[in-house]
Amino acid sequence: MVGITLAREPDATDTKEIAKPLAVILLGPPGSGKGTHAGPLSKYLTVPHISTGDLFRGNIREQTPLGLLAKTYIDKGNLVPDELVLDMFFDRVSKTDCKNGYILDGFPRTIPQAEALDLYLHTRNQTVALYFTLTDEEIIERITGRIACKVCGRPYHKKFAPPQNEMLCECGGSLYQRDDDRVEIVCKRLDKFNGHFFVSITTLRAFLRAKVSEEEVFFNR
Repeated sequence: MVGITLAREPDATDTKEIAKPLAVILLGPPGSGKGTHAGPLSKYLTVPHISTGDLFRGNIREQTPLGLLAKTYIDKGNLVPDELVLDMFFDRVSKTDCKNGYILDGFPRTIPQAEALDLYLHTRNQTVALYFTLTDEEIIERITGRIACKVCGRPYHKKFAPPQNEMLCECGGSLYQRDDDRVEIVCKRLDKFNGHFFVSITTLRAFLRAKVSEEEVFFNR
């Protein structure tokens, strides 16, 4: 069974605490399924899904100074420095669509990020945390098989959801693989994740297995 636990359970008599917006934190290695389950949770809770990867790609696409700097690290398979991640994160959660809460996907990843998040959430949010587990071999197979359409953005997987025509989307657009989904980059990311990932917020105690189906994960609460 999948367990989901409140990281900070409010006192039932404290109405101010209960009224705090909810922050859901999804943790785990790259490719473990955080983004897959964030979608249903976002719809169910009617709060935005905030992925550090989407933050990076959005800033890179818009060619912001933070995005251009982050790209130099991502393209080499290195972790983006904490200062850059935190600047992007705090800017994003200050938007009006986050006033009722949000879902964090893949953040925090390091001790400084966790400490900064702990301070930020302490007086602002109730917290629920989930940790996804999956073997390195399964993660490598998942990530290195990912491809997407250059035109419509539709995702495919070489093994699990292949296109009908090789490297061609149904819309007619050509398919491509992100630079950071190459096997050598994925292995480097996993090594860094396994060697440096640590959460210092001691109240994040919920764990789930990523192999459980999306429906089971979402509804088995």
